[in-house]
Amino acid sequence: MAASPRVQPHWDSNRRCWVAPVGPGEFCVSSEDTLLLTTLLGSCVTACIYDVQAGIGGMNHFLLPLAVGERGYRSPATRYGAYAMEVLVNELLKHGALRRNLRAKVFGGASLLEHRASVGAMNVEFVTRYLFDEGIPLTSWDTGGELPRKLEFFPRTGRVRLKKLRRDGTGLGRREAEYLASLERKPPSGDVELF
Repeated sequence: MAASPRVQPHWDSNRRCWVAPVGPGEFCVSSEDTLLLTTLLGSCVTACIYDVQAGIGGMNHFLLPLAVGERGYRSPATRYGAYAMEVLVNELLKHGALRRNLRAKVFGGASLLEHRASVGAMNVEFVTRYLFDEGIPLTSWDTGGELPRKLEFFPRTGRVRLKKLRRDGTGLGRREAEYLASLERKPPSGDVELF
């Protein structure tokens, strides 16, 4: 298993498998039979990408695609969607997946952040364009709308279970707004200005 440091699987005795929650800004790749990847989505988008022959798959979770920051440069927060997709695909290839066998399923992009113009829609547009540009077929999706989603992904088989949740029952919109604000407060790092 390859994953972001904060992705910590735990044993679920009811399901009889390991469960690894994947939060905003995280990813996980695995070929283990007994691992289930889970996430909770609002405006965020999750790409579940898997190799249909090798039995390996992974999930990422991001809040922002590629928007230009306040002063014209791209901040780490707004670069994250592109980075999240690159990391996921590269980790899959590094662990034995073949690009020609990759398939994708995309979820999320709901309208939960009222003060932000179409964050969910921008995420969906970004990820579908990325997959098209990379030649990775999009085989299934459930995006947009106004309801949060709970997602379970079996990386070895590509199987997904999805449940739509009540809008106000999760506090997800508030948590996403707080996460977005924390990303926007981080100063850009590693940027180079050419003159």
